[in-house]
Amino acid sequence: MTEAPAHWLWKNRVVKLVDGTCLSMPDTEANQKEYPQPKGQKPGVGFPQMRLLVILSLAVGTVLDAAFGPSRGPQTGESALFRRRADALEDGDVLLADRGFCSYFVLAATRARGADAVVRLNGRRRALLSLAGQRLGPGDTIVHWRRPRRPGWLSVEEYESIAETLTIRIVWVHVVARGCRTKVLQVATTLLDPSAVSSQDIAELYLARWHAELDLRSIKQALQMDVLRGQSPELVRKEVWVHLLAYNVVRGLMAQAAREAGVRPRQLSFTGALQALNAFLPYLGMASDEAEWLRLWSELVRVVGQERVGNRPGRCEPRVKKRRPKNWHRLNEPRADARARLMTET
Repeated sequence: MTEAPAHWLWKNRVVKLVDGTCLSMPDTEANQKEYPQPKGQKPGVGFPQMRLLVILSLAVGTVLDAAFGPSRGPQTGESALFRRRADALEDGDVLLADRGFCSYFVLAATRARGADAVVRLNGRRRALLSLAGQRLGPGDTIVHWRRPRRPGWLSVEEYESIAETLTIRIVWVHVVARGCRTKVLQVATTLLDPSAVSSQDIAELYLARWHAELDLRSIKQALQMDVLRGQSPELVRKEVWVHLLAYNVVRGLMAQAAREAGVRPRQLSFTGALQALNAFLPYLGMASDEAEWLRLWSELVRVVGQERVGNRPGRCEPRVKKRRPKNWHRLNEPRADARARLMTET
């Protein structure tokens, strides 16, 4: 991050994306104990589930920090995981997140570290928009939030150290892309000066939050981390960290290729870079000397720099799948019970 060119940044500031997802793993007793399956799944039928939170660089796409834990239970939500990793924010950073992180305590923790936040306003806060505030312009208002009551997970000392009020700027963002379900949304931010950051700047920055979804897709689909293989919680945790390390290796390669190609890393294809790296790895391992290895690496960087993401403005696709799954019956009971039932039937 410290080596990223200034023109890759947003107004010379580092923007850090935060988002969460869930991962499945083998149905073993140890995994079930550490990462219980969702309540809606029957015992013996469902799979243990882990909640993963990642903090990403908007400019480069690398994972800067991560946290994971069970997907259900007290203090297992995405905002709770973020509070465990809030020290990843540094002075001058900008936190970019969805409405799941629009809480007083998340924004207060962000400001306490000298960082700013741009998050989508959640539904519980919308009722407060009718209260009087300082109007900065059309769809641009300053409001003041008061510190809520102390939750049980926060000690009295920590609660008293949090500011009693927060000054928040609410910006209305109009989504004009065809096919999008949401047409108007409200964004809450601690960037209060309209002369330094306009409402249009806020809108454009928040719309870039979608890169977090694309990065998680790359981690889970391209690197096949959607379903973990570890038979124990220890192996599962190691598997997650190894996947994130491999992801950062590819992102680092893309950053080098983007710098030499004179483009931004987000203009390059992650899948294309991964395929190129896999194709070059055998030859890199068989390089006769350092000069040969450097020559192959330079060629790899050049190839990755040509793997551009297609520019498809106005793209509109239905959120459905065309290919049908195999027509097999679902397992609706523990496998041992199903096996015993089949034995009695024959």
